[in-house]
Amino acid sequence: MADEDLCYMTATEALTRFADRSLSPVELMQAVIDRAEMVEGQVNALTYTHFDEALMLARAAEARYMQGAPAGQLDGLALAVKDEGAIKGKPLSNGSLLLEGTIPDYTSPVNQRLLDSGAIVHARTATPEFSCAGYTWSRLWGITRNPWNLDFTPGGSSGGAGAALAAGSCTLASGSDIGGSIRIPASASGVVGLKPAYGRVPEEPPYNLDIFCHQGPMARSVGDTALMFGVMAGPHPLDIATQRDVPHISRQPESIRGMKIAWSPDLGIYRVEPEVRRNTEAALDVLRDLGAIVEEVDLGWQAEWLEHGLDYLKLLMGNVLRDLASGREEELTTYANALITLAAEVPGTALARCYQSAGQMYATLGPVFERFDALICPTNGLPAVQADYDWSCDVPVIDGEPVNPRYGWMMTLPFNMLGRCPVLAVPTGHAANRVPTGMQIVGRPWAEVDVFRIGLAYEQAVGGWYDRAGKRPLIASA
Repeated sequence: MADEDLCYMTATEALTRFADRSLSPVELMQAVIDRAEMVEGQVNALTYTHFDEALMLARAAEARYMQGAPAGQLDGLALAVKDEGAIKGKPLSNGSLLLEGTIPDYTSPVNQRLLDSGAIVHARTATPEFSCAGYTWSRLWGITRNPWNLDFTPGGSSGGAGAALAAGSCTLASGSDIGGSIRIPASASGVVGLKPAYGRVPEEPPYNLDIFCHQGPMARSVGDTALMFGVMAGPHPLDIATQRDVPHISRQPESIRGMKIAWSPDLGIYRVEPEVRRNTEAALDVLRDLGAIVEEVDLGWQAEWLEHGLDYLKLLMGNVLRDLASGREEELTTYANALITLAAEVPGTALARCYQSAGQMYATLGPVFERFDALICPTNGLPAVQADYDWSCDVPVIDGEPVNPRYGWMMTLPFNMLGRCPVLAVPTGHAANRVPTGMQIVGRPWAEVDVFRIGLAYEQAVGGWYDRAGKRPLIASA
């Protein structure tokens, strides 16, 4: 098997082959590391790397498989962890000069679960500074580029994760999502990502109490995403918000015949490029061919409600950043400084207004979920912005009209405001510039089972996304 095929092998297949000893974790890890070293000069998806240690751990995993005793569900797989959550003894930066080389003395709950499952962290993935942008560049690490077209961003803030998956530089990747940071790069990079329902996956205090904030899995297939979610989810003694029950997610496609799916081309408040809409409608036709009943709905949402959600994020993230950067503002990126400035302008009523607007949004979405099993809409209003885009000074244009610089091109924030609704982001195709497009499968509160059922059926119908060379970005073979 060619090294490229190993790099794009699904986690599910790799685990099967580890178990029957037709593939060694060492072979897979070496192929992934070789690929990362080949493409990183162009893609720049990774920050800190631990290649030598990863190969050592892969040899230990190989020995366990030889004995028929793997350590856990992900034993031996190459996992890229977002440069955000703590791993004891390993550096992190949050994409910022302020935290460069920080060495935590503990491991975050979700990262500990992944490590306990046997996953091997060979690298960290790039983020914008403090994850406060939908693209990925920083003064510390430079510009992360989209493997499908290097002129564009892979999205953000889990942009390094999306780019590494698309480029074959990891098998699985972790992400976090407070305004779309898993789903935005899943769409722009052509991979799969899940924003779980609030409380499904443990988070660190105080963000575990924030309904906007979620940790979740990213992969190149729906099945791999479900596998990783099964490891990450469940109650944790350090997170009071985690749900006691853990849904059983089948990784085998099931019929969706008779399922009722609502769809909105723009959620009533976004502009959407024609290419994005066409690709979404083509995906909906696939679901119709599978027997699903698809009907367009009008949610009646108002742009003002989204602005209230934006104000909440400014208040939450901008004020924390202001305190952290006090006296060192000159070391921040332009967009991080802009966020601090915007936070100072947010009125004290922002929290109450955000909660009120979220209630108004669900007052229309809730009744939709009484009639439908899920809602589908595009993930991003355009495929992606330029790789060096800066929301503090640039303005994106969609279908000939300028939109909100910070979030006008990303259709994800409403489902952070409605945090109990899980959202699975899957690819829908490519634009003329080769940048991928994607759609969000939005479930009823805590209904991950439904979004995975739809996603798995769709994936099987389209034949997956990376199973042969012609479906992979050209940069991966450069």
